[in-house]
Amino acid sequence: MLLAVSLLPLLSLTAAIPVRSGGERQIAFLSSTLALPRTETGWTDPRILGGRFIDFTTPKYGEPLNVIISNLSDPFILTEEGFRWYYKSIGFSEECLGLHYGKVHDADLGDGDGRKSEHLLARQHYFPGWGTCWESLVGGNHFRAWKQNGTEANSGAWFLGVSKEQDSTKNHMIVPDGYNIGRDLLVQSAIAGGKWKGFSWRADVEWRKGLLEPGYRGINHFIAQDGRVAVLTVHRV
Repeated sequence: MLLAVSLLPLLSLTAAIPVRSGGERQIAFLSSTLALPRTETGWTDPRILGGRFIDFTTPKYGEPLNVIISNLSDPFILTEEGFRWYYKSIGFSEECLGLHYGKVHDADLGDGDGRKSEHLLARQHYFPGWGTCWESLVGGNHFRAWKQNGTEANSGAWFLGVSKEQDSTKNHMIVPDGYNIGRDLLVQSAIAGGKWKGFSWRADVEWRKGLLEPGYRGINHFIAQDGRVAVLTVHRV
């Protein structure tokens, strides 16, 4: 009896949810720092249908999906063209000369598509013309993006993995605290707002905890992150 009573606090610290492994759903246990999945407005929690908030960079490790652009945003933002216009307004652009450098990451957004490759990768645009080429050389902020548009959860929201990286001589390794820094820099730009091709944008942010476990467990490069996810709603102004 004493043993049973002593275990009760430990049992209260965990909860079981389905996760997808090798195409099959299995049961995993959440730590006490993670909230149970729930119905969200503007996006669907990937964990409900076996997804997760860490992408698949290697077989064992991934990078955090630390920004969501909600489907409550202006509808144009939810299109591929509109999203590209938007991220150019806040200081990002396509890769240097349109060429992809580095590994293509997969993510499972729990939308029925399973693991899917990044929809796009955008880098900090330092100046007109060759700005992202400079980022590839000296480092800076960048993100990968996936759209939640599968048959089981077609929210249309964008999920971003944002981080700040080092220069090319260091093989674009993430800087210390780079996941938090990259996310925060993008959010600051989104709140300040920007303009591109006559369209002006400004975002509201909701900070969420409990979607990502703080720390570096399962995180690529063993760089700790604080577990916060920024949910942006982008408005045309």
